[in-house]
Amino acid sequence: MALFMNKENTRTKLQEEVAAGVAERARKKKLDEERELPDGITDSAYLKNTKQTTSLAWAWILIFIAFIALMIWIVIAYR
Repeated sequence: MALFMNKENTRTKLQEEVAAGVAERARKKKLDEERELPDGITDSAYLKNTKQTTSLAWAWILIFIAFIALMIWIVIAYR
């Protein structure tokens, strides 16, 4: 039950050229993919169509806190 393999290279010249071409394309594709990989910080897909927080962010936080305080006051007052 042994498998004997012939040690001769039975590839034709055309097969060798095709294999070399495929290997070269794979190498080029790998290099292109490595070059185009995102760094995960500024070019992430979830950051598209977003903008930096403005200097008025503190105002929105105060409005939110005031709204929550108003809701609590309404619940307590009309209980």
